[in-house]
Amino acid sequence: MPRLSEVIAELDALWPPERAEGWDAVGTVCGDPGAQTDRVLFAVDPVHAVVDEARTLGAQLIVTHHPLYLRGTTTVAATTFKGRVVHDLIKHDIALHVAHTNADTADPGVSDALAGALDLRVTGPLLPDPTDPAGRRGLGRICELDHPETLREFAARAAARLPATAQGIRLAGDPDAVVRRVAVSGGSGDSLLDAVRAAGVEAFLTADLRHHPASEAVQHSPLGLVDAAHWATERPWCEQAAAQLDALSDRHGWDLRVHVSKQVTDPWTTHHSSGAPN
Repeated sequence: MPRLSEVIAELDALWPPERAEGWDAVGTVCGDPGAQTDRVLFAVDPVHAVVDEARTLGAQLIVTHHPLYLRGTTTVAATTFKGRVVHDLIKHDIALHVAHTNADTADPGVSDALAGALDLRVTGPLLPDPTDPAGRRGLGRICELDHPETLREFAARAAARLPATAQGIRLAGDPDAVVRRVAVSGGSGDSLLDAVRAAGVEAFLTADLRHHPASEAVQHSPLGLVDAAHWATERPWCEQAAAQLDALSDRHGWDLRVHVSKQVTDPWTTHHSSGAPN
């Protein structure tokens, strides 16, 4: 059975913390480096329900995509939501490790997992990492479809293959436009719209598209926008990351038991609509 420090070393090799954005907070939040570890749980969000799931499984390590503390804090009091999470983790000897923007730009990364969930063929990164001589790392991915389909059909593909959420899938642009090449980016992606237009794709699938950037994007060009829930676009990474750790466990003879959280941690619970367009 490996020590926590040995497992963390392999996770850091997959997603080197030095490749995270300067504003990000990645790495190990809590945990005893010498603790024995034989069960790991992957999740998008470090919330109470995920900690409870880890306790039920008997996991000694949770790996999440989103940080628990993204900004500085002066307290981990159990009277706060995040402080309660810290208390529960330490009380039950569960470590927490975060791979965020360092997992976004990895090869394979979050957007590779998203493309895989949609059965798209990745041709390269949307915003290449200039430090990668192979040109495979970076934010977002440019992808090709096996055969052309309409924007409406592409949105339906996303709705069918991504985890179901209250938001569902929103579409901006001509639903009957033909789509052959698309860009995808897990998580919030409207900061990438200039790069998407420059890439010459017909559609962009991401999350958290805001009104003004989306409005400007469809006015500038015939680009189709497909907007999914943030959690849904990043959940496929958990499956990919778990498979990567499984392979490392086999290589080292660790016999780790690796799980993917069954918790739906998307914050939105219901959706109401008249069915009419805005």
